[in-house]
Amino acid sequence: MISRLVGLLCVLTFGVLLAAPVARGADAPKRVAVSNESNHWAFQPIRKPGLPAVRASSWVRTPIDALVLARLEQAGIKPAAPANRRTLLRRVYLDLIGLPPSPEEQRAFLEDPSPEAYRKVVDDLLSRPQYGERWARHWLDVVRYAESNGYERDDPKPHAWRYRDYVINAFNNDKPFDRFLTEQIAGDEVGGSNAETQIATTFLRLGTWDDEPAEFTMDRYDQLDDVLGTTATAFLGITLRCARCHNHKFEPFSQVDYYRMLAVFEPLKRPEIIKSVTHRVEHERHVGTETELRTFRQASAEQLSLVAGALLPSLGGRPRFLAAPGLLFAAGHRPKEPPLAYIWYEDTPKASPTRVFRRGDPTRPMKEATPGLPEVLVKQQPDPPKPLAKSTGRRLWLARWMTSPDNPLVARVIVNRIWQHHFGTGIVASASDFGVMGDPPTHPELLDWLAADFIEGGWKMKRLHRLIVLSNTYQMSAAHQPEARARGIEKDPKDALLWHWPQRRLEAEAVRDSILAVSGRLNPKAAGPSIYPPIPRAVLEGQSKPGDGWGKSDERQASRRSIYIFVKRVLAVPELELLDSPDTTSSCEQRPVSTIAPQALTFLNGDFIQQQARYFAQRLQREAEGDPAEQVRKAFELAMCRPPQAEELRAATEFLAAQQRQIGSDARASEGRSPPVSANRRALEALCLVILNTNEFVYIN
Repeated sequence: MISRLVGLLCVLTFGVLLAAPVARGADAPKRVAVSNESNHWAFQPIRKPGLPAVRASSWVRTPIDALVLARLEQAGIKPAAPANRRTLLRRVYLDLIGLPPSPEEQRAFLEDPSPEAYRKVVDDLLSRPQYGERWARHWLDVVRYAESNGYERDDPKPHAWRYRDYVINAFNNDKPFDRFLTEQIAGDEVGGSNAETQIATTFLRLGTWDDEPAEFTMDRYDQLDDVLGTTATAFLGITLRCARCHNHKFEPFSQVDYYRMLAVFEPLKRPEIIKSVTHRVEHERHVGTETELRTFRQASAEQLSLVAGALLPSLGGRPRFLAAPGLLFAAGHRPKEPPLAYIWYEDTPKASPTRVFRRGDPTRPMKEATPGLPEVLVKQQPDPPKPLAKSTGRRLWLARWMTSPDNPLVARVIVNRIWQHHFGTGIVASASDFGVMGDPPTHPELLDWLAADFIEGGWKMKRLHRLIVLSNTYQMSAAHQPEARARGIEKDPKDALLWHWPQRRLEAEAVRDSILAVSGRLNPKAAGPSIYPPIPRAVLEGQSKPGDGWGKSDERQASRRSIYIFVKRVLAVPELELLDSPDTTSSCEQRPVSTIAPQALTFLNGDFIQQQARYFAQRLQREAEGDPAEQVRKAFELAMCRPPQAEELRAATEFLAAQQRQIGSDARASEGRSPPVSANRRALEALCLVILNTNEFVYIN
């Protein structure tokens, strides 16, 4: 059977199974030191360039096309032909919602002759809740999202999942990115602060946390370094944390710059209880408006007072117990509890002084550092932060500068990240490093046009997605065209000029979600506490505390989208880990794409894939009855979003027949009798397993 599986894979797979795509590099000169680093391109104001004139003007569908085509014409390269409609439909579905189109959705698009058919699909996908689930996962990579602390104990971060839901809702509601940034850094300091904006600040607390630090003070500044460093890389694309111990060796950031920024975050307090000199326990906090929290505190105090009074002895020396159960358990008497969130907090407008530490050692303080910004990014330091009623206001001060017209980095960084997830590589390949040592942009005018337009359009991400996916640049074919490819490789050896669609492998979560969608088992339930799919016993026993910290979800719950899986730092779901899910100890700008033997072994023999192949086969039996050719056509339509080619149909039907004969022969040899339906289903299971392992299924083409 294995030999037949391998043979059919050779017919159906167009390329190496799970192979990594060719890396794309910059077309600009190699990185060099800048003589005057304040003149570095990324530190200059954003200026929206005019659109260039191009010879093939009919190819220009959006401003993106004009900026891309001008470079191609300059290099003497023609853009690739447009992708066919089936390929484009599958591409945009996987790109925007991370799921393949259903057969009904495919037919509706293919039968719509309107020139607006594709635009209608794009608008529909951007309006679906699955869009937020898809694109929130990209952001969670950047912010090192996890629901446990790491280290040996790796205890859970209670209610961290609320932040994941906040991000999903932010994408679905098209929250402007400047507001999105502000809430994550200073959601407790913004006007009208509420549960949502305070949950957003979970961003600051997502890093690893050691509950048994060797030295508490050093650990405190390690935590703040994580907050500062992640803020700088995620939003500004700079490596500021390298200046913690000394002036940055390669970038124009001084140690004083570092501690000025550290002063912004130093007033933060972590909710924790110190159990002993070596052990502490952290906890969560209630979130809500000031009125909601005050009302809850007052009601709780009154309730406690009533309960205490009911349990105290009366004047006659007898305890009055009778009212206590009603007071404690009657829903009408209980104050409504606000949600709990995993956040830092401030409780005073006053802040202790921040000191510059000699070589980063908190036991060796030197001069004081007040809140400030890296000198290379500002002409002069802005006015100091204004304290608020219960906080220093420093984080809100920082967020306002970051999203102001004076900041050249934030808009460039986020539009580059969005471009990267559409095309596989950003206009700046080093998506979290826009500094001197980062990669230069391949299309600097395009980057600045997008950044300026993004700001002009109200920092709306759906508008940017629409602009990108409606362009001809996005809709080009990835099909192999020998002559065109030879010319492109000759004139664009680093494959950076965007003259064809860059084929790439789906991320781990999209692969798993697509498998569930095709098998018919995907549970669309959204939001709420995380789920726990089954993990092999051998994996669970490999932890420092074997089997600890992993719950159990029923099969229906375990079949929800992968973004809802509990993210445990020292324990990963094998199907996700093998396909390069991110290391959550730090911000992940771009996932690696590896090709290793355990991928093929797990996706041929693992419990998850075997189970889904069975469900896929059952679905084919229900929807295509007993006709093998029709079952093959249905399988291709579901998984590949296209009909099989004649050779594929012949090979697949012959494979099914051979499998049924082999199953019958094996049954007779073992003195058993398998009914025909069982033989048919087992043959279909083998075919489904092959299809789910093909290169075409796990790649965006």
